[in-house]
Amino acid sequence: MAKSPEEQHPVKAFGWAARDPSGVLSPFKFSRRATGDEDVKFKVLYCGICHSDLHSVKNEWGFSQYPVLPGHEIVGEVTEVGSKVKKFKVGDKVGVGCMVGSCHSCDNCANDLENYCPKFILTYNSTYYDGTPTYGGYSDILVVNEHFVVRWPENLPLDAGAPLLCAGITTYSPLKYYGLDKPGMHVGVVGLGGLGHVGVKFAKALGVKVTVISTSPSKKEEAIEHIGADSFLVSRDPDQMQAAMGTMDGIIDTVSAVHPLLPLIGLLKSHGKLVMVGAPEKPLELPVFPLLMGRKLVAGSGIGGMKETQEMIDFAAEHNITADIEVIPMDYVNTAMERLVKADVRYRFVIDVGNTLKAA
Repeated sequence: MAKSPEEQHPVKAFGWAARDPSGVLSPFKFSRRATGDEDVKFKVLYCGICHSDLHSVKNEWGFSQYPVLPGHEIVGEVTEVGSKVKKFKVGDKVGVGCMVGSCHSCDNCANDLENYCPKFILTYNSTYYDGTPTYGGYSDILVVNEHFVVRWPENLPLDAGAPLLCAGITTYSPLKYYGLDKPGMHVGVVGLGGLGHVGVKFAKALGVKVTVISTSPSKKEEAIEHIGADSFLVSRDPDQMQAAMGTMDGIIDTVSAVHPLLPLIGLLKSHGKLVMVGAPEKPLELPVFPLLMGRKLVAGSGIGGMKETQEMIDFAAEHNITADIEVIPMDYVNTAMERLVKADVRYRFVIDVGNTLKAA
């Protein structure tokens, strides 16, 4: 007989989880493993709400294992370390992003690309090495192998920095890998949401000219005056799109809804790169002719390895890059999810777990 979530491990834990595809979250008692030799245990202080959390609690990608306890933009304070832990001590501020395990033996793991390991383990909605489910950061405590824990810079705010552990690395990594980080380049960012707004900030800090591409003309002032973009394109305005044809070295596409790629490919210069980081639930149509006519590339990118994630967090601290957030109490989380569906947040909800998660 399978053990209940409360009985799987020795350490009592508490959080909020969804029990079925309605996606409604409610208080959930479960357990965490005892702190192993290479583990870091920490009290969760803040956790960002990512669009992936919404997809997962509603099983929109088709692989949710209920109960789902989401959250992979997690920051907190270390309360215990294992005997072999070298990088952290009690009292340190730390972060955990989208993954908590990998095989450590494949080519990807050997090259600091644990995020592309075929056996990588998600922070939640996954199965750990011991066969038990992983539960995320909408909870009071976390126990994670030190390899998957990020050192938190002193000058980076915990709440506004938390979303960088997913939204930050998801946009920083492709800018670096695809060479869209050279001063003077022109990069487009599609969608000014949770990912897009930090993508703009990272690109600007790297010295790149940035154009925000959006369906919402109302976001123009915000994008330029507040987030720091150089220009703004309304993707539904044929005249604006025509005028910008062939002007961009690369585009980071953060949109998770189904949308046409043809207009975006048209914005690229020859040899330009359209990098997909949003994850629409249905396949997009890919017209090939415009790729052939300019040796253009449509590519993808998913988060980053642990070495690059630490590099990104340190870069953010150095350049004062944070997410624009709305801090909410734990019991507001279902309302926040409803607002997220309508894109009614500027630009990331962050749960104040440390002060508002009350055990039932």
